[in-house]
Amino acid sequence: MPRLTPLTPDSAVGASRDLLAELVSRHGRIGDMVSTMAHSPAVLGGYLQLSRAMGRAKLDRRISERISMAIQALQGCGLCLDAHAGAARALGVDEEEIERAHAGTSADPAIAAIIALALQVYREPTSITDEQVTALRDHGYSDRAMADVVGVVALNILTGAFNLLAGLTPESGTGA
Repeated sequence: MPRLTPLTPDSAVGASRDLLAELVSRHGRIGDMVSTMAHSPAVLGGYLQLSRAMGRAKLDRRISERISMAIQALQGCGLCLDAHAGAARALGVDEEEIERAHAGTSADPAIAAIIALALQVYREPTSITDEQVTALRDHGYSDRAMADVVGVVALNILTGAFNLLAGLTPESGTGA
């Protein structure tokens, strides 16, 4: 059961009212996470800006969705995990790779390496080594792709932690 109440453009105030009204006018409807984030205009605005920015990332979406699943499997946000699994499926990622992503890996060594980097960024960024970065370059990842990993992890920490605090689950609502 949700712990925080979703807001609407009518029930939100100030900047949150404006943000929600804009989102509803563009998309027709908004999910429970976004409408609940409206309790804090700073959190909602920050989420929207980071989400838009990460939409311009150069990291392949099939890879970023696997990273997101690996992070959410650790963080424990079922709502996020379901959303990212659905997005991965829509992008053509097969069920075996989705299961591997839940476990923090991939059958493809290059994808497994970038997922491992993301998990280190999440758990212990001080443990990242020069050799690891060199190996990622050898797999064909650019500095920009590696930098994008940090953004993907940060966005997942924000959304997952928020959903866990708010009590949003796959059964409780409509997602982002």
